[in-house]
Amino acid sequence: MEVIHGGGVSIPPTGPPRSLVSKIVTGIVIAVVFLVGMSMFYTVQEHEKAAILTFGKYSGETEAGLHFKLPYPIQQVIVLPAKKTQRIQIGFRESNGKITSVEEESLMITGDENILSADAVVEWNISNMQNYLYNIEDAEQFLRNSASAAIRSVIGSTALDFAITEGKTEVQGKVKERLIAMQATYETGIHILDLKFQDIEPPAGDVQAAFKDVTNAREEKSTKINVATKYENDILPRERGNAQALIENAEAQKKSRILNAQGDVAKFNAIYAEYVNNKSVTESRLVIETLEKILPSAKIFISDSSSETVKYLPINELLRNPAAGQTQGGAAR
Repeated sequence: MEVIHGGGVSIPPTGPPRSLVSKIVTGIVIAVVFLVGMSMFYTVQEHEKAAILTFGKYSGETEAGLHFKLPYPIQQVIVLPAKKTQRIQIGFRESNGKITSVEEESLMITGDENILSADAVVEWNISNMQNYLYNIEDAEQFLRNSASAAIRSVIGSTALDFAITEGKTEVQGKVKERLIAMQATYETGIHILDLKFQDIEPPAGDVQAAFKDVTNAREEKSTKINVATKYENDILPRERGNAQALIENAEAQKKSRILNAQGDVAKFNAIYAEYVNNKSVTESRLVIETLEKILPSAKIFISDSSSETVKYLPINELLRNPAAGQTQGGAAR
């Protein structure tokens, strides 16, 4: 392309062609529009929540999914792992499987002026996005400081012996309560899920060894008590059952003897009534019944010799020949 000026002199162009400049400008505009358009969409994962800032002011939040926003600087999105359970370590740090003690956090004074080492793990998540973003600057450091303060406050009013033995669970519960109260007081937006002590023990050395012996002895005592209680719970119900069975058996024997005695009395009274009416017959009957009992194999014959004539009956023959006896008996009638 040539530019012709007055005088007929041809001067070559000094800049790029206008078509090329137009293409570059168009490309830049398209890139800007594309980038702006891309910035208007954002994605929130399942364990996350997003805070929407409109001109720097908190204007709302969104849950998981694909969302639209106005381009920057009108709106800005801050995505945080609000639903994820996070953990911080108090009194120690664990890195690549190696545990390092942090004595400025773990060492503290008990209520009876002894030195104690306490390690804990705090589990937490974000409950209020707005408070979390605007009320605290460094959430993890704030939580670490507040947890250390809560632990020192409770341990400072607790005796060493109680804290490292049966009082560990109680101390842990009080520390958790204080830590939750601190988050509510300062409106940090942090929700405390749990606080667990890893170790509560005296500093390393002879004192620690002595307290471990005491702890082992108490655990052994507790174990033996539990074994004895289990044995007691096993024996007592069984023996109570045996005792109840004996009582019921005795009651049954008692009732049986009373009923037998009442039957004997009724029988005696019946016999006595007959005896009063006819003494000789009753006496003879009793004698015969007694003989039948004491001589069950004997054969008893009754004869009447009250008259002068003796009635003869061939008893031996009758016993040898019962059919003949029945015939004679029929003829005798």
